[in-house]
Formats: sequence, C-alpha cells, structure tokens
Amino acid sequence: MGSMAQKSVLMLCGEFMEAYETIVPLYFLQAFSVRVHCVSPGRKTGDKCVMAAHDLLGLEIYSELVVDHLTLNANFDEVIPEQYDAIIIPGGRFSELLSTDEKCVSMVARFAELEKIILTSCHSQLLLAAAGLFARGIKCTAFESMKPFIELSGGAWWQQPGIQTVFDITDCVMDGKFISTLGWPTLGNTLKVLLESLGSKITCSKENQSSLLFVIGDCVEDYSINVPFKAFQALGCKVDAVSPNKKKGDKCATIVHDLEEGRQLPTEKTSHNFYVTVAWEDVSVDDYDCIVVPGGRSPELLVMNDKAVGLVKKFVEEGKFVAAIGMGNWLLAATGALKKKRCASGYGTKVAVKVAGGQIVESEQCVTDDKLVTAATTSDLPAFVHALSTALGLSVVF
Repeated sequence: MGSMAQKSVLMLCGEFMEAYETIVPLYFLQAFSVRVHCVSPGRKTGDKCVMAAHDLLGLEIYSELVVDHLTLNANFDEVIPEQYDAIIIPGGRFSELLSTDEKCVSMVARFAELEKIILTSCHSQLLLAAAGLFARGIKCTAFESMKPFIELSGGAWWQQPGIQTVFDITDCVMDGKFISTLGWPTLGNTLKVLLESLGSKITCSKENQSSLLFVIGDCVEDYSINVPFKAFQALGCKVDAVSPNKKKGDKCATIVHDLEEGRQLPTEKTSHNFYVTVAWEDVSVDDYDCIVVPGGRSPELLVMNDKAVGLVKKFVEEGKFVAAIGMGNWLLAATGALKKKRCASGYGTKVAVKVAGGQIVESEQCVTDDKLVTAATTSDLPAFVHALSTALGLSVVF
C-alpha cells in the first residue's frame, strides 16, 4: 500500500475548529502517505489550536464542547498553493474569523484559480463566499444555517433529501473541484470522494467486501472509534458498531484525553456522541472479517460483560481478525487473544498485556502479529488504519 507520487494537502486551521472534521481526515490521509500540512494565520510550527466538538445534546441547536488541541506542523506564511493538490477547511467557529482575514481569503481564491480541490465542511463554506467563489454558481451544501448566505452569494444550495435519522446523513456534493459537506456525519463518503478526486485507486485482494464490527460502550475514546470507523467506510467496507446494553440508534458517549501543560496524565473531556448501528441480538460473527475494540474507558465496562467477552472469544476461535487501540487491549487480555502474541501497548495496558501472556513491542506503536493488530495510543491511528487495511487485503495507490 502506498503512493507512487506523494500527494500533498493543506489543512487550514484555527481556534475552535471542529475536532472530528479535523482529526478524521488528517489521520486518514496520513494513513495512506498523503502529506498534510496544518497551518493557521499568525501561528507557526509547534503552536497549538484548540478544537471543539459540535453535537446535538438536547438543545434546539448544537452545543460546543472544548475537547483538545491540534499541534500545527507547518508555517502559514510559508504556504505556496502550487505545491498542494488540495486544501481542507474543517467546520467550526474559526471560519468566521478567517473569513475576514485577507491572507486566508486570498489563499482560498488562489487554490480555486489553480483549479485545486477545495473541501469545505459545515460552516467553512463562509470562506468560499468571502472569496467570491459562489458567483460562479457553484452547487454546495453546508450546515443549514449557511443556506441564505450561499444563495445570496450566487451559489446553488443542495440538501440531501429523505433524511429521517442520523444514519441517513451520508452525502456530500462535488461540483468541479469543490467538495462540500454538511458536517461530520458524512465523513465516510466525503473521504471516499476526496480520495477519488486525488486520483487514488482502492483495491481489495478479497472477492467479497471486507466487513468490520466495532464493540463499544459509554466513554469510548472519540478518535479511536470515529477515525477507523469512517476510514473503513471510505474504503468501501461494511462497518458496524455494537454495544451489549444498547439498541440500534442508541447513543454511546465518547471522551477525549487532552494532555494539558504541567500534568502527568491527560484530562478527560466529554466529546461527540456515537450512534450504535446494529442491535446486539442481530450480530453474527459469520457476517464480519474483523472485530475492533477502540480505547477509552469503555473496555473497562466491556470486560465486565460476559456477552462482550464471549463475542471477542468467538472471533478468536473462528480465526477472524482481532484489533484494538489503546485501552482496548484490556478486553483482549481477558479473552486470551493476546497469549503468546506480539502487540503494541500504552502504559495503561502494559500490566494487563503481560499477565495475559502477551509480548509488548516497545519499539513499535502499531504491531501486526498474524491476525492480531494493536495500536498503543490514539496518536498511532494513522499507522493502525494502514496496518489493519493491509491485513484485510485493502490497497490505496495514487
């Protein structure tokens, strides 16, 4: 899996950008060797931008929760648009500020002039309006509060019809080089469209579509469920999430761990809700190639649940792929899946791995041993997505 000619993407960032719409495409593209430079006006490499989670939490409009930070890896003032294949502008309140920044608006206009791919999400379409790009009559979607401003700017508003539940929100819009999306629920399809626009070819060595089952509970780590879940949707896989005590459509609360300056351990913060896609009684091991246990605190809940432990054991016994991220090793340890296996581990699961008979590979943050794939922490998700997709016979080539 790899790239014959490395692609390059610029991500325009700022304070209170939507975390999910930032981290998911960032880690997904990095998994397939796409170079992503994260920049923000007035800031340089190593500076941080705070990120927020936007979700419906019972009010009439979405709520904003401060979650964690993104560390920038490039300098805004050194950006040369000609050196990139695309620009991604996540959603979030930062786009309001950047829409009044002449350098940012000029940069977006330059990407359009060069006919580069421009991906906007949720509210960041505001920068297209600021740059005068809707005057071309571009068809576009966004969070619905953006509709009057898109139309007033000359754009053609599009809204996905027939939406009844969150599971129905899947579509993005591509008009020429412009990709727009309502927001994070559509990321599986949006990333697929982005890959295709960058000239990628996705192949699978298997005859049948690969299928993955994520087993989760409340307080699952946000990125360790959302990044691989959306990544494998984008790769054309069947992907489901199940929880032993919840029905299809029920919510699982997610968390993010943010390491703040001066602390030994990260602070736990509430993040997006994640929606269970299949009822427990409807799950059949025969329908899936792989079971994935994301991190967070949900593995502590699952290890006390005989149904969850038994489900993982069935995957092991039937020779299916088994994967875990971070604290997900906690559940695998209880099932015997780690016995005599090499695996990656963060500090939180090292004792569990050792007493379960596993061998920790200290030098690697993601390890594949036969049909076991493990990642030490959420920061290792690009390597995890790469390793698991390779194990499942999936290939992405540009």
